[in-house]
Amino acid sequence: MYLDHAKKEEIFNEFGKGNTDTGSAESQIALFTYRIKHLTEHLKENHKDFVTARSLTKMVGRRRKLLKYLYVNDINRYRAIVKALGLRK
Repeated sequence: MYLDHAKKEEIFNEFGKGNTDTGSAESQIALFTYRIKHLTEHLKENHKDFVTARSLTKMVGRRRKLLKYLYVNDINRYRAIVKALGLRK
């Protein structure tokens, strides 16, 4: 499986306040980014997988909403997470 418990803890530990911090916006954005990258690679090989394509679209929308929340409420946290994940150019 591409996303096991250890990988989730690693992501939460790196971007959240600890390995059990699953609720902060930064940790959720980081997890969505990891999953989006995985699904993008999957769709490059399986271009007719429409269910996965729809899931990817929904996931990108959720990540965009979380990024907008950070942008409105705390611009410094927004800039830090965007720089750490390399989302914007």
